[in-house]
Amino acid sequence: MSDKQVPIRSGFGAHTTAGEVLAGLDLSGKRAIVTGGHSGLGLETTRALAGAGAKVTIGARSIEPARSAVAGIDGVEIDRLDLSDLESVRAFAERFVASGRSIDILINSAGIMACPETRVGDGWEAQFATNHLGHFALVNRLWPAISRGTRIVSVSSGGHHNSAIRWEDVQFDTGYDKWRAYGQSKTANALFAVHLDRLGRDTGIRAFSLHPGKILTPLQRYLAQEEMVSAGWIDADGNPIDPTFKTPAQGAATQVWAATSPQLDGMGGLYCEDCDIAIRATAGEPGGVSDHAADAEEAARLWILSARLTGIDAFAAYA
Repeated sequence: MSDKQVPIRSGFGAHTTAGEVLAGLDLSGKRAIVTGGHSGLGLETTRALAGAGAKVTIGARSIEPARSAVAGIDGVEIDRLDLSDLESVRAFAERFVASGRSIDILINSAGIMACPETRVGDGWEAQFATNHLGHFALVNRLWPAISRGTRIVSVSSGGHHNSAIRWEDVQFDTGYDKWRAYGQSKTANALFAVHLDRLGRDTGIRAFSLHPGKILTPLQRYLAQEEMVSAGWIDADGNPIDPTFKTPAQGAATQVWAATSPQLDGMGGLYCEDCDIAIRATAGEPGGVSDHAADAEEAARLWILSARLTGIDAFAAYA
């Protein structure tokens, strides 16, 4: 079997914006759900999708700040969603399914990064729980509203290189490392797309994951300024100095491209970056997707674990 994790020369690149990706595309009549669609890359994603005619439902923990953030963007609604709370996930999904609407685009954009050790749910490590398990449960509970042709996009990160799934200690019970925990959660995002695509492709439902690039957004809320200065991201005044950093509009472009581009018709289960399919990572070289985040067996194993932890599997009847 040939490796499909190969760039297709999309014509876009690292500096393409979300609006440029959608130039000439009419999304009128389409319904998108964007988790965290009121902040950072999610806000730029919402702005671009709505600007192309889509109706956008945003899942947000706090309703009023989200409403303020999207004020002036037509075709947007806000509903409460806390991905670290499976009851909140269930309630959000039930409200949407009960509305009778179908989903054409689902972008799992919300997340947390490098937070202090925090436990949620049944003692789960917060980054794995929020970034992966919450989205896993959300997609499975929304499945009755997901229609043929839907694209489901999970925002991973180049941080996935920091850790494969730690099967011996997924919840970091024997010692916490904030960057390894983040890396594991981003590997989980990529593996989720791999297995979800395998389960959905026969009904025309395709899944992708992606690295948006390095962008200064509220995602860095848990990082001290000194840490970002030491990393060479910003100067002492907080100004970006790393030339590889993108603007939020550029950072949102790859998730918008993965969610809408006709160039990806008939494809799925792939990891993208810079508005193209990513290469396989090579030791010592930047970019690409690590084998541990694209392995079908690892993806299937993670699905089983996630279904057990969350108590939901839309495909259990077909297993």
